Amino acid sequence: MYNTILVPHAGTSAGDKALKHAIHAAKSSSAKIILLHVVEEIPRPPMFALSTSESMKLVKSFRNANEDLKKGMISEMEKRVKICNENNIKASITVTIGSAADEILKIIKKQKVDLVVMAKRRKLKGLKSLLTLGSVSRKIVENTACPVLLVDIE
Repeated sequence: MYNTILVPHAGTSAGDKALKHAIHAAKSSSAKIILLHVVEEIPRPPMFALSTSESMKLVKSFRNANEDLKKGMISEMEKRVKICNENNIKASITVTIGSAADEILKIIKKQKVDLVVMAKRRKLKGLKSLLTLGSVSRKIVENTACPVLLVDIE
């Protein structure tokens, strides 16, 4: 039924719980899993009081910090790929830098994702839970046509 399952993963136990659901879905349909981690860019402070060289130095340090975070998350996601492989599921890793919702939506389109399995933060029940989804969950649900499985964290 599914060919490609996307699991946006923040490197947390909630993401691991979502991955377990994705593995179960992948087993029944021989789908591949894409593990996606988005490094949210570190906000840059106003630099109007800095000289050009100071400003460029600061921008470079922010860029380096983002790249270091990206490298660290690649090794974290490799651990999750091993779990997929142990369950005879093909898995790949994508780690990007940017806005989480925007990057998830890009991957959904680019990779022709059939199912998104992701953790959600809110714990309300019923209709209220849909109205109060976190901003990332809400954007994904509202802006994609593929099914989205939101796994509640405990």
